[in-house]
Amino acid sequence: MKRPVVWVATSLTIAILVTTTFLIATTSRGEPTSFGSSAGRLEVHTVASGLSYPWALAFLPQGRVLVTERQGRMRIVAPEGPLSPAVKGVPEVMASGQGGLLDVIADKGFAQNNTIYFCYSERAGSGGRTAVARAKLVDDAAPRLDELKVIFRQEGPLSTGNHYGCRIVQAGDSNLFVTLGEHYSGRNEAQNLANHLGKIVRITTDGTAPPDNPFIGREGARPEIWSYGHRNPQSLAINPANDELWEIEHGPRGGDEVNIIGKGKNYGWPVIGYGVDYSGAKIHESASKPGMEQPVKYWVPSIAPSGMAFYTGDLFPRWRGSLFTGALAGQFLVRLQLNGNAVTSEERILQNLSERIRDVRQGPDGALWLLTDSSSGRVLRITPAGK
Repeated sequence: MKRPVVWVATSLTIAILVTTTFLIATTSRGEPTSFGSSAGRLEVHTVASGLSYPWALAFLPQGRVLVTERQGRMRIVAPEGPLSPAVKGVPEVMASGQGGLLDVIADKGFAQNNTIYFCYSERAGSGGRTAVARAKLVDDAAPRLDELKVIFRQEGPLSTGNHYGCRIVQAGDSNLFVTLGEHYSGRNEAQNLANHLGKIVRITTDGTAPPDNPFIGREGARPEIWSYGHRNPQSLAINPANDELWEIEHGPRGGDEVNIIGKGKNYGWPVIGYGVDYSGAKIHESASKPGMEQPVKYWVPSIAPSGMAFYTGDLFPRWRGSLFTGALAGQFLVRLQLNGNAVTSEERILQNLSERIRDVRQGPDGALWLLTDSSSGRVLRITPAGK
């Protein structure tokens, strides 16, 4: 029986590295704020502020950053910090509950083709579903999207406003992986291959299923499915050390999971897991079951993880190879130390920042970039003190 490599319980009896972060100095918005960490003192710079529940960021040429706001706006942040007007041409989103305009990435060939991909909650009948669109970003004084095309729509029972998932990663072969939540009320659909609820899908940049997907030709299964048995995956990244796909998903009360995603694998929701329902009621049959994958780490109680990045830069040499994720409920940044595919320790950073961390990315400059999840959300840049 496989067991998770690392887990965290309420009692915190397992020895993990949890570095106490503390506020050393606080200055005005836009100026550095200094925190302690295992890599030494950190400076947190506010690059931009005044964003309404920012959800994702993508790096553009010349130091510019594209940011989505959940209510349905895209903005471009200049290197000096000013925000552009709202990007025109963004489709209408169902900005209700957890839904809205969510993840965005720039195509690997953006410098040549100006293409971006983004996902959002799309209204359909009396509910919503996750949709993925492709467009050309015209980045000028009046930014806009051209040649917009919805390339994928989630099939299955609709959401009333919860658990859209909606993280996107582009692989080396240019295909896209997209996380899709099970809409909360449809938890059992995560085990149903006939729809897209609670799945990670793999699609081409045109939205079709690549011919080597695991369920191609299987009767009663959607051809886009790559893995299944997921709850609400809000983190997705490819590990540059081995090109494996990693995912982090929200559990209910306890049981947030870090998973390494394999082709055609079943990750067990809601049959197995480590949490309970919000009422305290039992959800799972057990913690493990043959044919269902175990996480490499889970959290009890939940931290509500969102966004993730493997660190490969030079600014923090001690952190090279670490996995970072934000914590919404926890209101901190998490660093997971890795030894191969094993999580060996955890560090909790920026705890005194008291902000819900929605997205985490490594910038081209080697800094860590974060988004804070609030009605006055910020773009933050994390560097070693003095750099």
